[in-house]
Amino acid sequence: MNYSEFLKMIPEAFLVLALIGVFALDFCYSKNSKTRKGFGITVALLLVAVIGVTVSVLRKGETVTAFGGLYVASPAVDVMKVILAFGTIIVAIMSQSWVETRQRIAGEFYMLILSTLLGMFVMMSSGNFLLFFLGLEMASVPLACMVAFDKNRNSAEGAAKYILMATFSSGVMLFGISFIYAATGTLYFDDVASKLMVEPLTIMGLVFFFSGLGFKISLVPFHFWTADTYQGAPTPVTGYLSVISKGAAAITLCIILMKVFQPMLEYWDYMLYIVIVLSITVANLFAIRQSELKRFMAFSSISQAGYIMLAVVGNNQLGVAALTYYVLVYIVANMAVFTVINVVERNNDGRTDMAAYNGFYQTNPKLSFLMTLALFSLAGIPPFAGMFSKFFVFMAGVQNGDPMAYFVVFIALVNTVVSLYYYLLIVKAMYITKTDAPLPAFQSDECTKIALGICTAGIALFGVVSCIYEWIAAAGV
Repeated sequence: MNYSEFLKMIPEAFLVLALIGVFALDFCYSKNSKTRKGFGITVALLLVAVIGVTVSVLRKGETVTAFGGLYVASPAVDVMKVILAFGTIIVAIMSQSWVETRQRIAGEFYMLILSTLLGMFVMMSSGNFLLFFLGLEMASVPLACMVAFDKNRNSAEGAAKYILMATFSSGVMLFGISFIYAATGTLYFDDVASKLMVEPLTIMGLVFFFSGLGFKISLVPFHFWTADTYQGAPTPVTGYLSVISKGAAAITLCIILMKVFQPMLEYWDYMLYIVIVLSITVANLFAIRQSELKRFMAFSSISQAGYIMLAVVGNNQLGVAALTYYVLVYIVANMAVFTVINVVERNNDGRTDMAAYNGFYQTNPKLSFLMTLALFSLAGIPPFAGMFSKFFVFMAGVQNGDPMAYFVVFIALVNTVVSLYYYLLIVKAMYITKTDAPLPAFQSDECTKIALGICTAGIALFGVVSCIYEWIAAAGV
């Protein structure tokens, strides 16, 4: 083995260094709680370094391979790594106030975040089903620990459901991969694509593989764990699950479908049509019925997953760019909502039900306004960034000219109206619903203000600053 090949895994290497740095800081400051209050900012700064290194690698604009094709990092994948690291920075900052109440385990929380992000990096850069599966498990196991971080019944139940469903989905996925290996005799993506034949064995392998990864993205009908896990997990972890984990799984599925299963395009295209329509429609109908805000956002994230996968239907580079851009916009909008939920939960005795926001505008108008902007972006209302991301996804969806794709995009457009209705339920609670005892006014901490500032800037600017999308599209070429 040529160990110099590890030098080609530059983003992952710097992420490992960041993980070691957090471990060293936690070890050195374990007895001094005052020095541990900056852990969130420290992790954010370390991730900024990771982003800087990844962008410097991106400037070369070439695909890097290592270990005989086991590891493959294309410019499009590196762009997604930058976006996911950016989202993790927001999570690290917004969770600081929550972590301060758990000083003794602050280091462990941030080490788990970096560990699961490392697994996602490896998963996205895999060129072999074996490395892909290792990266997937590296990302999944720390996430289960993070879900169980609050030592209460709901958190334990959410973690149990997550790990059990993750185990089952991993088994199903391995079963599908074994079918692909039996049919082609290899696990390398390029070799599988050249040898893959459309036959019952490979069709079953595709279905099982898609089912396993559909769990990670929370696509219907693989979504049953989502609502309970989102409700039971600590709010910062719920935010992380809803955007970072989903984005990594979505781009990985997109790459594998286009690169490995290209000979079976006709089969997975129609499978995607069914799953997308079900995910968007079923999630929207269930979201309307929710009164608990974290469960509400769980079904919202399932619906958004359907929109994300709509970009894959086009089976072209425009679809990859649209998916990546959608994830970027989704990160800032969704994390803004979860940041508000987190700060309200801490100032309202742990309440996360929608009734807690009745009359919220009367006492906390700034937070209400920022929450409204984020919800409008999620709904795709102009001129916010969410409208542009949905537009590019719809354009990518109809790019191949398939009449069925036009029908699916039409269903997605109709569901956009439905989603606007249930997002407006929160706006109605904050601005219109009267209550005799609204949540008293409170002052947000500095980390919450920073996180909300980053998210609001992204909501306002990512749609109108064209260079963002052009940078993403250029990397996908």
